[in-house]
Amino acid sequence: MTLLSERPATTSRLLAAAQLAGSLGDGAFLTCSVLFFTRIAGLTPAQVGLGLTLGWAVGSVAGVPLGHLADRRGARGSAVLLALATGASILTFLLVRSPLLFVLAACLYGSCQTGLAAVRQALLAALADPERRTRIRAQLQSAGNAGLAVGAGLGGLALSADTASAYLTVFVLDAASFVVTAVLLLRLPAVPRSSAPHTGEPKLAVLRDRPYALVTLLNAVLLLRMPLLSVAIPLWIVERTAAPGWTVSALFVLNTVVVVVLQVRVAGRLASIGAAARMVRHSGVLLLASCVAFALAASGTSPWLAFAVLVAGALVQVLGEMLQSAGSWEIGFALAPADRQGQYQGFFGTGVSVARAVGPVLLSTVVVGWGLPGWLLMGAVFLAAGWAMGPAVRWATTSAAAR
Repeated sequence: MTLLSERPATTSRLLAAAQLAGSLGDGAFLTCSVLFFTRIAGLTPAQVGLGLTLGWAVGSVAGVPLGHLADRRGARGSAVLLALATGASILTFLLVRSPLLFVLAACLYGSCQTGLAAVRQALLAALADPERRTRIRAQLQSAGNAGLAVGAGLGGLALSADTASAYLTVFVLDAASFVVTAVLLLRLPAVPRSSAPHTGEPKLAVLRDRPYALVTLLNAVLLLRMPLLSVAIPLWIVERTAAPGWTVSALFVLNTVVVVVLQVRVAGRLASIGAAARMVRHSGVLLLASCVAFALAASGTSPWLAFAVLVAGALVQVLGEMLQSAGSWEIGFALAPADRQGQYQGFFGTGVSVARAVGPVLLSTVVVGWGLPGWLLMGAVFLAAGWAMGPAVRWATTSAAAR
């Protein structure tokens, strides 16, 4: 019996509150950080883009050893330390006035964020019964989206003021939100450490688990839906469709609200890892359909028709997003050894960093640059990755059973 079953309500509320606190600060930070870096720190947009790409790339590498450290030293204590380190890394951005310092700060920030995400997953895996992990993870996702929405509103106030002091306030708020996160995580039950690897057994066993690596790769491909929504679709709307400019924010709000309201319900339909694989396969079909809808939005000259088509595409996309999220969470948890959840979740979470690092450049070129052929290609990629998840999961399940 796991610890969460003893105090389910209190522990799940603490996890959700910690997720909400960090996401609220991140929502404000992400809304106005780029303008701070360009207008206040004096960096060019190209330098900001390169620095953030390098930061998330380094973070994707750091997730596995930080997750392994959590396995050996305890997930709760590691999560608390990484939350505090994340807050400190945000404050280092305030000292940036050169490209080199920005890259170093971005690498520190990306490593702390990726490590914290991995350790949180390991903490959830240790505290929750296996049949409840994905549902609780969905609750955390809903709380996180709500926090991002509120934080984005606060960041919008800083944007409207457009002063150094306003941006400074946002950065301090984000750092303080991770201090609150650390305090909330500290109130969780302690998690036992895993035993040391046996003689001759690799410390980072996940790096030799080829089936799990394939599952992680396919998940990373499907996670390109993230920069698709945040980068490609806004550019597509403004440059290639007749829809009004405020459609960008309307689709963001629509996505956030739907996830907050329905993600837990979607995740509650999962009963097995096989069902999770089927859910991911269905998500690929829906993401393909959404790509077709977004492409068709540029075919007319009516602003309201374009808006209606974009909304329809966004609704299909967010349904595919929720299916992909719930299915991948279940797969990532179920295929990881119980005593190595930290390093396995760190590796599985590299998909997010990879999507954030390569997605904006890739999608802006393929989708916005190529138009309809690019949208169809992207949809086909989503469809293929979703279909391939089933065989990959079966291979990984057989491999885990053999071990």
